[in-house]
Amino acid sequence: MPNRTMTHAIVLSAAFVGLPFANGVANASTGEEVYKKSCRMCHVRGMAGAPKTGDKAAWKKRLAKGKETLYENSIKGFRDKGMMPARGGDSSLSDEEVKAAVDYMIEQSQ
Repeated sequence: MPNRTMTHAIVLSAAFVGLPFANGVANASTGEEVYKKSCRMCHVRGMAGAPKTGDKAAWKKRLAKGKETLYENSIKGFRDKGMMPARGGDSSLSDEEVKAAVDYMIEQSQ
């Protein structure tokens, strides 16, 4: 019969190893965290044509094109009157993290 203490240690170790994946994405950041890390610099000042966070009129125009368009432009990058680098210039961000940051900025701008 296996040692009871050893069995408990193995079960606990397996549980801790799985914690980063509990929400389905390892080490994913919240929209606010991604915004503060990668988006704030441009979106607070309106650099390179970025819509300022909180500017309802600027975000309303972009939302009129649909959220999926905003997501795509944020993930792939976009050039028009200004310039949006792909993933806000942070290639380490996942699609989900970029979308979360976009959602956060939209929430702050409605």
